[in-house]
Amino acid sequence: MTPIQILNRYPKKKLAFTPTPFYKLENISHELNCNVYCKRDDLTGFAFGGNKVRKMEYLIADVIEKKADTIVTTGAYQSNFCRITAAAGAYAGLDVHLVLGGKKGPHMTGNYLLINHLGAHIHKVKSDEWDDWETERQSLAENLRKEGRSVYEMPIGGSVPLGALGYVAAFHELLNDFTRFGIKASHILFASSSGGTQAGLLVGKWQNNWTGQITGIGAAKTGGKLGVEVGALAKETAALCNLSSNRDDIIVDDGYVGKAYGVPTRACEKAIQYFAQKEGIFLDRVYSGKAAAGVLDYIQNGKVSREEPVVFIHTGGNVELFA
Repeated sequence: MTPIQILNRYPKKKLAFTPTPFYKLENISHELNCNVYCKRDDLTGFAFGGNKVRKMEYLIADVIEKKADTIVTTGAYQSNFCRITAAAGAYAGLDVHLVLGGKKGPHMTGNYLLINHLGAHIHKVKSDEWDDWETERQSLAENLRKEGRSVYEMPIGGSVPLGALGYVAAFHELLNDFTRFGIKASHILFASSSGGTQAGLLVGKWQNNWTGQITGIGAAKTGGKLGVEVGALAKETAALCNLSSNRDDIIVDDGYVGKAYGVPTRACEKAIQYFAQKEGIFLDRVYSGKAAAGVLDYIQNGKVSREEPVVFIHTGGNVELFA
C-alpha cells in the first residue's frame, strides 16, 4: 500500500482549509541573507485555525464512529486545543467538557472567551501542573460515565497516534509544496509542546525516506522530557502506518522555553515584533513566538546553513495575543 492509501484507512472529517499557504518570507530572507519559507498552518481556518485542526479531523471522526455523545479533554485557559475541541464538538452536536487549569486572569479573553462562546462545559482546577489536569480529566470522565454518558477522552493537545496522523498527512502536503517551489529543503522547524505535530511529521519523513532534519523547538518541557514523549508517540504512530521508528531522528531543542510554559521570553517578544513588521505575520507568546525565536537564532548563529532552504511551520495560536 502507498502512504496515502495507508492514511485513507482511518476515518477523517474534513475541517481544515488545506493545503495551507506555503511561500518564501521575502523580507526576512533578504535581511538574513538566506531562504526562509513558511507553512501557514495558522490558516487552517476552522474556529480560528492552527495545527490542532489537522489533528481534530481524525479525532472527531473517531468520536463519531464510536458513537460517543460527550468529549472530555484538558488544557490551560488559553488552550488552542480546547478551543478546537469545543468547536468540533459543537459542530458535531456533542457535549464538550473541558478541564481548564493554570492562571485564568481577571477577564474572559482570548481562547477562554471563544470556548465560552462555543458552549463547552468548563471545570476549573487550581494547579499549574499538566499531570494534575490529566488526573482531574480522568476523574471527570469516570463521573460522566456513571451518569450514563458515552465519553470520549482526549489528552492534552490531542497528542495520541490518531491525532498525530494529521501531521503525517501534512508532511505529504509539504513535499508537494517543495516540488511546486522547486526547492530541496533540508530543515523544518516549529513549536513542539505535547508532541503530536512532531510525531506526525517524523512518521511522514519515514514514509517518504526524506533525508532532511525535523527540529521541534520546545515550548513546554525541559530536561529531555519532551524528546522522550515525542519518541514514544512517534513509535505508536508509525505502527499505525506499518512502519518502524528511528530514535536518531527525534530532535527537540528546549533551549527557548525560558522560565516556564506560557511565560514569554525576551527573544520571543522580539521575534513576534520582527515577523509582524517584516512579513505581516502574527505569532503568539506561548508557542509560535518561541519557535520563531529559535528559527532566527539558528540562522543568525549558523546552526543551519544559509545556503539551504529553511522551513518554519507556523502552528497558529494567534488568538493568545488577545489574552
